[in-house]
Amino acid sequence: MSKRIVPVILSGGSGTRLWPLSRLDRPKQLIAIAGEHSLLQETALRTRDPNMFDRPVVVASAGHAEQVELQLDDIGVSPAQLIIEPEPRNTAAAIALAALVLGPGDILLVLPSDHVVKQPDAFRAAIESALPLARDGMLVTFGITPDRPETGYGYIKRGAELSPGLFQAERFVEKPDSVTAQAYLSDGGYLWNAGIFLFSADSFLDALELHAPEILFAARASIAAQRADGIYIWPDARGFGRAPGLSIDHAVMEKSDRVAVAPVAMGWSDVGSWEALHAIGEKDASGNVLTGDVVAIDSRDCLIRSDGPVIVTLGAQDLIVVATERAVLIAPRGESQRVKEAIDALQKRGK
Repeated sequence: MSKRIVPVILSGGSGTRLWPLSRLDRPKQLIAIAGEHSLLQETALRTRDPNMFDRPVVVASAGHAEQVELQLDDIGVSPAQLIIEPEPRNTAAAIALAALVLGPGDILLVLPSDHVVKQPDAFRAAIESALPLARDGMLVTFGITPDRPETGYGYIKRGAELSPGLFQAERFVEKPDSVTAQAYLSDGGYLWNAGIFLFSADSFLDALELHAPEILFAARASIAAQRADGIYIWPDARGFGRAPGLSIDHAVMEKSDRVAVAPVAMGWSDVGSWEALHAIGEKDASGNVLTGDVVAIDSRDCLIRSDGPVIVTLGAQDLIVVATERAVLIAPRGESQRVKEAIDALQKRGK
């Protein structure tokens, strides 16, 4: 058993919500979106303190594994294991693979690879505060203190205080409408669900056995027939394919009575849309977030990014303009969640 926390970085996603910058072959975690490092690299760097963290275990898809290894090597991070998901089966099964590879008493810090945390010191302080509960067998989730009535996130209602600053998770709620989100904000007892978790491997596996045994059975069969080469682990595809595709929230966290929530304000964003990137980006005097070769004349409250040609805007307002070497996106702010419609249309054209 490691006395340090083992970061488990989930990098199997292939989201395209930031198209055209992110694509199936280049998901957002592998892109430098909010700084000089990719989101994956930023995630790994947040857990680089050897006094607190062990070497990370990364769960990735086969198509991205080489890029993941190269990016981590570029920042001097050497993963303990790189587990290759045979196919996407959502977060519960992916975390189960890591928990089975690690020792029963190891404490896992489960991290999405594509989030932004602007205040890493607050993040680490919250982890240290929650660690005793995790060592005592609780499943700890981190809830983000909301600063607006956000409709794009799930929420956690906090219950009784278990220890200073740590609460029983009373219930998980889905993404609300705007009226409900405002009520949650006014109530003060609701937190955004960040999808970050802290628990021991055996506590998580015990919870899976109780609440989602099919996932545990499939993960165990897959690991039992694994193929390994150095840091690479290839779980058996046949066994893994039997796992239901459930998130950890639906499989375990919403059902267990051993869930605690740690509220934290750490400048967090899941960067789930171009609007989210505008919200966290550094703005000029006119409220624009500009990246790359951009000239914005008499333009305000825009997000304009070029990874290729020069972009010039004249009198633009509340626009998203993104250009890559392959495509250009232009949309009013507030409409970029419809990017899936663009992707569907392009796929129908064979693009």
